[in-house]
Amino acid sequence: MKPTEALHRAGQSLWLDNITRDLLTSGTLARYIDELSVTGLTSNPTIFDHAIKNGAAYDAAIRERARAGLSGDKLFFELALEDITRAADLFRPVHERTAGVDGWVSLEVSPTLARDAVTTLSEAKDLHARARRPNLFIKIPGTAEGLPAIEEAIFAGVPVNVTLLFSREQYVAAAEAYLKGVERRIAAGLNPSVTSVASLFVSRWDVAVADRAPARLTNTLGIAVAQDAYRAYSELLASSRWRRAFNAGARPQRLLFASTGTKDPKASDILYVKGLVAPLTINTMPEGTLKAFAGHGELGPELAANGGNAAAVLAEFQRAGVDLGQLAAKLQADGAASFVSSWNDLLSVIASKSASLQKTG
Repeated sequence: MKPTEALHRAGQSLWLDNITRDLLTSGTLARYIDELSVTGLTSNPTIFDHAIKNGAAYDAAIRERARAGLSGDKLFFELALEDITRAADLFRPVHERTAGVDGWVSLEVSPTLARDAVTTLSEAKDLHARARRPNLFIKIPGTAEGLPAIEEAIFAGVPVNVTLLFSREQYVAAAEAYLKGVERRIAAGLNPSVTSVASLFVSRWDVAVADRAPARLTNTLGIAVAQDAYRAYSELLASSRWRRAFNAGARPQRLLFASTGTKDPKASDILYVKGLVAPLTINTMPEGTLKAFAGHGELGPELAANGGNAAAVLAEFQRAGVDLGQLAAKLQADGAASFVSSWNDLLSVIASKSASLQKTG
């Protein structure tokens, strides 16, 4: 049995954290679905920025849309929706086979809206309607300003991938926003089965403390934070409040482990896959990590619902002078800023390509 299949059988979904037009047209994504148990896909502005900037696969589509008068974010979302809907169609059999639990793809609203809940909600509704795919998540940042948009999107029936979560506290706030939206649908007599995932970013913790962590704690903080969030996740799903929602027809908001590519070249390239095995969760991994795990992966012990040794590890970092609450806020702010930077770079690349392609075409 392949390691990817073993992980899938352990109850965790494997999603690919990548999308490019070449990945679709070459048949590579279809092969990952058939051979490596990949059951979903995530994207973000950085992924699209690299894909459009570093190749010619999008040139013809950019030229065509530029000639039609499109530019900026309007042109980008035309390109992105083409890719995302093609990917959604590839995952549609998985979506149907699992009764909508799996087989999802994700598209992010403009990251410049991270502090603007009203416009975020409007764009989320618009993108979901334009895609016309039941297995599309709209990614909304789990910032303080994004939480109202998450609640309203769920109430409006828009499936949401809550992104940019870095701690148990940030995850719990996102879960609260989701559940409020669900409870409002129940109170209004609407179907409460609106799917959502909450994406916890893992590896960036270890990068952030690489120069401050005691040697024995190197590359342990990210997994400890994930264990801590998994404990909160397990407790929430077992609570009376969530069970009442489930009894009315709601679904669990699954916990998703994101940023699971190993950044430290001296560490295992499957560190954040082997160490984060847990049923009813998702691990969305970069293509290199997926290939590495498929080639020589092994499953670690299943995460403990009580958090295992997470509290002890987190306490050691606190004693070492790491303010975990402050660092979580910084990581979220830095993540949002990084996506905005990629977004601006992406629009600049599209504008430059549009101009040059119209001249040469």
